[in-house]
Amino acid sequence: MTSDMTVRLLRLLSLLQTRREWSGADMADRLGVTVRTVRRDIDRLRELGYPVESARGHAGGYRMGSGTDLPPLLLDDDEAVAVTVALRTAAGSITGLEETALRALAKLEQVLPRRLRGQVTALQASLAGITWENRGPRADPALLATLAIACRDHEIVTFDYTTRHGTPTPRRAEPCHVVASSNLWYLLAHDTGKDDWRLFRLDRITDPALTGRRVPARPVPGGDPAAFVAARLAAAPPATAPSPPSTRPPTTCAPAPAASAPASSPSTRRPAASTPPTTSSPGSPGP
Repeated sequence: MTSDMTVRLLRLLSLLQTRREWSGADMADRLGVTVRTVRRDIDRLRELGYPVESARGHAGGYRMGSGTDLPPLLLDDDEAVAVTVALRTAAGSITGLEETALRALAKLEQVLPRRLRGQVTALQASLAGITWENRGPRADPALLATLAIACRDHEIVTFDYTTRHGTPTPRRAEPCHVVASSNLWYLLAHDTGKDDWRLFRLDRITDPALTGRRVPARPVPGGDPAAFVAARLAAAPPATAPSPPSTRPPTTCAPAPAASAPASSPSTRRPAASTPPTTSSPGSPGP
């Protein structure tokens, strides 16, 4: 295998990993070769163990499929640093991924080029997190992965959702974005049953399932998913907890005096409500 062919195969592999599907013409244009050369290079990648899938016809193309083994990934310098920061964040914010993220971070640092290893080491030494009070449940990594795939592929997903009142309901939605806010994760999706945009808390989602039906990408109102989610959260009614039962003993009201009854003496007359004395301290509670 010549050096030019090796470089071309690496570029081809990088293209397959950056987009879900490529047409042969697009890949040939990117690589500066013919479509026939692309087909031959695809066959070489398959011989090396990469699960490249193809579809025939005008709408067909090539895409990286799922195999039994994870193929090597090609990262440029910026992507390697970004993955490092993402792994460091995942180690402290996603339940179930803390140790796994740290192991992956150690492997990544071990194989990084020397020009990037110093940046990664500096990031690990300088980044620190502050753990505030727990504001709510965190997301399940498997659920995050399923919804992320559905958002990427614009694939309709079904799931059971428990409302804020505790009522479970089946939902069918077109997922758009997964957004994190205040230690909670939300799915921004277009509910096909409600025919409207909805926010779903991930800790209330169960039994998610990909339907295999893909739809065109639906633009988010305003064009900014994070701003849309923030506006919806700000307008949502606050969650209220039920009031605790009163510990005061029950009282009985005395019957009202008859109209013909004479005025009661001072010793039996009920005291009238009076205003608090003006000498009370400024911090004393009101009536």
